[in-house]
Amino acid sequence: MSAPVLVVGEALVDIVGAAARRNGNGKPKATPGGSPANVAVGLARLGVPTELVTRFGTDAYGDQLGAHLFGNGVQLAPGSVDPGFRTSTATATLDAEGVASYQFDITWEPPTLSLTRGCPAVHTGSIATVLEPGAEAIHAFLKSVADQPVTVTLDPNARPTITPDPVSTWSAVRELAGLSDLVKLSDEDCEFLRPGLSPDHIAAELLTVDRTQCVVITRGGEGAIGVSRDARVEVSAPSIQVVDTVGAGDSFMSALIAGLHSRELLGAQRLEGLTSGDLHDVVDYAVKAAAITCTRHGADPPTAAEHTATWGA
Repeated sequence: MSAPVLVVGEALVDIVGAAARRNGNGKPKATPGGSPANVAVGLARLGVPTELVTRFGTDAYGDQLGAHLFGNGVQLAPGSVDPGFRTSTATATLDAEGVASYQFDITWEPPTLSLTRGCPAVHTGSIATVLEPGAEAIHAFLKSVADQPVTVTLDPNARPTITPDPVSTWSAVRELAGLSDLVKLSDEDCEFLRPGLSPDHIAAELLTVDRTQCVVITRGGEGAIGVSRDARVEVSAPSIQVVDTVGAGDSFMSALIAGLHSRELLGAQRLEGLTSGDLHDVVDYAVKAAAITCTRHGADPPTAAEHTATWGA
């Protein structure tokens, strides 16, 4: 078995009130979540060996998280389960179209970060990259692996309730992008971080950073665009009945990494050799993974078999 992809970031429990009310019981529904943890689960379900560096406790929520991660084949790095740590939560509110907004009760301080020999990729993002003291540890870690044969992917996943100042947040994103080969943003991230600018303008800004080779921007029901130094692709989203959007962006991210992994473009390759055709295919694969997640409650990414059964090989 190949060395696992390393995912670094928060694991928490999503408390989704509106989804539970739709089920008729009127009680909040607690489900495992956290953007990096969702990406790790999505990768494992798509058949990619995955290790998660995170931190959660051994309370009831922590036990729920542990069972979820282990049950989906995610390896946990040493120190990720800490009996003295209180497991973080995110309370999600769904609007009439099933789009989620969040309020967080979170502490983030990762265990020691290290790179496994042969690791093809490191992924990080979301709250873990902006909330101290963990954000500084992630930044230092990415700098320490800059010369290693590993591909770095970043999903900032802007959270205005955590970092309300878009100017300083964009500065932090730019700095992390300088240590990343691929950056994924959503249209909502773009609107918050760079209001008034088009996705292509924002992608062009990020591609001026020396290391960044590719920027992918999701556009909800309109699909996604992918921009590399040599190509631009646009992929439309399939028509689906949306239940909610919780975890859709994370499913997209995991499928994007899995698609690149299957094409052997990770590791020392650092996306070198990424053709327009490759870019289109991996973005299309990711759009369709996210679409499946939107048809069911919560952060529930598809397995490889479910993806194939729904959309074909």
